[in-house]
Amino acid sequence: MTTKITEVSLEHLRLSLKDKMSPKRYNHTLEVEKMAVRLAELFCPSKTDVLRAAALLHDITKEYSVEEQLQICKKFGIITKRLDILSPKTFHAKTAAALIPEMYPDFADSEVISAVRFHTTGREGMTLCEALIYFADYIDESRKFKDCVILRNAFWDAHPDLMTEQDRIVLLYRLLVMSFDMTINGLVAENVPISADTVLARNDFICRLSELSE
Repeated sequence: MTTKITEVSLEHLRLSLKDKMSPKRYNHTLEVEKMAVRLAELFCPSKTDVLRAAALLHDITKEYSVEEQLQICKKFGIITKRLDILSPKTFHAKTAAALIPEMYPDFADSEVISAVRFHTTGREGMTLCEALIYFADYIDESRKFKDCVILRNAFWDAHPDLMTEQDRIVLLYRLLVMSFDMTINGLVAENVPISADTVLARNDFICRLSELSE
């Protein structure tokens, strides 16, 4: 399904979210939207509004309790395993994507929903929109964690605006792999499960980089 996203509908969405999120989460959401716009300008200007909508919606269930997340999963037939219970930070991507058609039907666009669905773990075969929302969430200006700062600086210090289209894609893919490595290393250090989607995403982008270098 493809929907018409307008400036007016995006502004209404922003106002709606303000009352449903903590100030910190809302600020992060707005910063991800800003970063998504910057990335869209470099990679896919025609998808700017799709990326803005996905950025605004990506964390709509982030502050829900685990119990609430499980209830949503049950309602929408999302299969949950012990792995999911041990990795509660991944729930919100699944539940947010599931709730968009019901809570925000004006944004029930297939590209918006998939970008929200995979913004936390990634997946094998990520689309450009999915990859850009994942990356925007990782490097937005509200992020002060060391890994996020390293990635943000590595991207912008490389001056992607001055690169050829292919070199820009290579830079994005290389930093996506780095982000997956950072995530995996962090999860190993915490002794918690690693999503198979994250491992598959990492390997997929390594393969893409290899193909681009041939």
